[in-house]
Amino acid sequence: MAEEECPKCKAGLPPWLATFADLMSLLMCFFVLLLSFATIDAVKFKKMAESMKDAFGVQREVPANEIVMGVSVIKREFSPTIAEENIVEQVQQQTTDTTKEYIEVPNQNKDPNQYDKTQQNPADLKKEQLQQELLKKLEQEAKEQVAELQEALKEEIENGQVTVERDKSRVIIRIQEKGSFGSGSASLDPEFFEVMDKISSVLVNRSGQIIVSGHTDNIPIRTGRFRSNWELSSARAVTVLHALLRNPDVEEGRIVVKGHADTKPLADNDTPENRAKNRRVELHIIKGVEQDPDGETPLTGAQ
Repeated sequence: MAEEECPKCKAGLPPWLATFADLMSLLMCFFVLLLSFATIDAVKFKKMAESMKDAFGVQREVPANEIVMGVSVIKREFSPTIAEENIVEQVQQQTTDTTKEYIEVPNQNKDPNQYDKTQQNPADLKKEQLQQELLKKLEQEAKEQVAELQEALKEEIENGQVTVERDKSRVIIRIQEKGSFGSGSASLDPEFFEVMDKISSVLVNRSGQIIVSGHTDNIPIRTGRFRSNWELSSARAVTVLHALLRNPDVEEGRIVVKGHADTKPLADNDTPENRAKNRRVELHIIKGVEQDPDGETPLTGAQ
């Protein structure tokens, strides 16, 4: 029997293979696009890797020392994740103590540079509290001293010769020129020594530094004794000092004398009445450690 010859095949690929190749290419592109859009959940990825290790024994260790900063599995170098800002417009109450009557509400508009006393050092906080208590005590003592002086100098206050005021813990006695000094003179009127005796009797029983300061108006003076208002104001302050020291119980170390001339007026020197107000001698009684009334140096040991 003669051997039959195999029919000769047609050259080239079958027509259906082109369609199949196109279909596979499109399918591969589709899955690549899906993979490029996907994001990685670090926790789930680690769990999946651990389960793969147990199932296949391929991956023995999954290093995860740092937080995964990337979201793309296509790029070899990860890029940081861009997170949207979450703005909370509601005010929430928070507390860890269920027995508190009032729940703390955080202040959303609180200034971060604002001083918070709750974060202060306990020692500094205690010191501040002690200072506040001391200040209140000194203010109360000053109130009592003002009342005592006003009672002792009731007649002189009504006549406009003396005024008694209080500035926090400081007592201020103002001796006006009327009834105390003659015009352009630093000699105290004899009748006014009784007033000074009343003042000294009150100051003896009360502690504090005594600052005697003389003041004048802005009219220049030039006499045989006083070359300027500086000498006149200083001389009047010294005269008041000696009047206080007539009482032997007044300690000289408590007293400081100053002359200010016309540099610290109480009113404008534009009328005779205002100039009369500025011609005065002031006694400042300062308790504790307080600033000099002229703002120059701190006074210490004023007990």
